[in-house]
Amino acid sequence: MATDRRTLLKGFAATAAAAASMTVVSTPALARTRKTVPSDAAGLLYDATKCVGCKACVVACKDAAGLPADTRASKLYDAPEGLNEFTKNVIQLAKSGNESSYVKKQCMHCVDPACVGACMLGALHKGQYGVVSWNGDLCVGCRYCSMACAFNVPKFEWSKAAPKLVKCELCQDRLAQGKQPACTEVCPRNAVIFGQYDALLDEAHKRLQSEPGKYVPKVYGEKELGGTQVLYLSHVPFEDLGFRFNTDQPVPEVQQTVQHGIYKGFVGPIALYALLGAVMFRNRKKSTEDSDAS
Repeated sequence: MATDRRTLLKGFAATAAAAASMTVVSTPALARTRKTVPSDAAGLLYDATKCVGCKACVVACKDAAGLPADTRASKLYDAPEGLNEFTKNVIQLAKSGNESSYVKKQCMHCVDPACVGACMLGALHKGQYGVVSWNGDLCVGCRYCSMACAFNVPKFEWSKAAPKLVKCELCQDRLAQGKQPACTEVCPRNAVIFGQYDALLDEAHKRLQSEPGKYVPKVYGEKELGGTQVLYLSHVPFEDLGFRFNTDQPVPEVQQTVQHGIYKGFVGPIALYALLGAVMFRNRKKSTEDSDAS
């Protein structure tokens, strides 16, 4: 009897493994339609060659968002080292060989956001103007958005018992009043400008064409990870500014293609149920045999 059970279990396990293997390897993954820039998309264009690191945008952002100063690094004044629960927008200094450059970091408002794809309850979503927004009423605090974001943007208020998510939402309240985001309004050199996405992309390419020797010949965010509504121009390699990803494939596209392949035809779950059924059969037979023996 024990031999029969072992044979049965081996058969179930082999069948499950074969079915799962066929699902992933032999069955083509379902195609996922690539998302495009929303028709009403707005965004930012940051030109690193114009930025002098004054951080007026950082101060204005905090004032507009009602965020406290981050004095943890300096102990004397507001000096955030990066995005955190007190900071939605930050200016950082980057080194590139013998050169240096400032770089502005905030939510990139991706065309196909990894954070939105990872959020199980839809607390993060793309809304008006293509802005990636957060709904606290739907958030369960799983932090999947923080882990999924390729730009390390979403931050939670770790100092609070009921933390909220902190990230740039492109000053939506100001946009509703016909104003521009606080960061672009105060920039003394127009290093960061606000506008409709298409107009910003055209402006970026015009600058590249008019002064080709001034810039790296690329608009970062035009294609990277499916595109972002925050665009960058730079005189140093973008990798040195902290932008590590050059692929044009969005994070959710990879994730959901794999998921669709596994679940196509529901073969994967059926194989799992077959294996669980074999375990239950084994346990039930063992319980019956133990009862008969006693």
